[in-house]
Amino acid sequence: MSTPVLEATGISRHFGGVRALEEVSFRVYPGEICALIGDNGAGKSTLTRILSGADRPDSGSLKIDGQPVVFDSPGCAQQYGISTVYQDLALAPELTPVDNLFLGREELRSGLAGKLGMLNRASMRRKAVDQFARLGVNLRSLSVPVSTLSGGQRQSVAIARAAMWAGRVIFMDEPTAALGVVQTDRVLQLIRQVRETGIAVVLISHNMPQVLEIADRVEVLRLGKSVARMPTSGLRVDDLVSLMTSGTCSPVGEEA
Repeated sequence: MSTPVLEATGISRHFGGVRALEEVSFRVYPGEICALIGDNGAGKSTLTRILSGADRPDSGSLKIDGQPVVFDSPGCAQQYGISTVYQDLALAPELTPVDNLFLGREELRSGLAGKLGMLNRASMRRKAVDQFARLGVNLRSLSVPVSTLSGGQRQSVAIARAAMWAGRVIFMDEPTAALGVVQTDRVLQLIRQVRETGIAVVLISHNMPQVLEIADRVEVLRLGKSVARMPTSGLRVDDLVSLMTSGTCSPVGEEA
């Protein structure tokens, strides 16, 4: 197998007397969908914050493409091509999809106009159209506030923005939790499209049927520890539940 695009080894994090993570390992490979699963309190959120630069571990190490790195902030992780789509999406509701794609990365016009802070809206719109087309995202309009779009379309804008600026890994926290059946199917297809671009997707989800439907592999946490790493092929929902609750799964052994 290829070198992991992102790898964590021996990650521990304590909050006072509470052990959130203990010697946790994690890896994700280019162009795969990896589900990070575990029961409530397993440590998924803490690990995700560390892997995306929002928190620092007490011990352990991180590697990008096999090279040691240290994330001092989410901005630092973003410089390494790592982005996160949270449940609240972090979209500006009154801005258009185009403006949201370039939020914080706006392009200025050349010359004096740029020095005066005038945006190059034509260039931004052209690149946004290309990005949405590349991922197969069809929006009702690029000129309306995202607050007027459906939940699935808002999720699509958030994912497209992450994919536009993340060259390596996107973490997605419960991306379909608030969506209906049709919107969920569209978002899952979008996640597959992101994988096809070569970007690794880490899916944090409690929806076990959905994990089996879309993920290539699972990494399982239990009580702050790594307990399993294996492909989803051949697994059942009962197997995933067993892994999360007891750390064992009879039909399929742990992947090396």
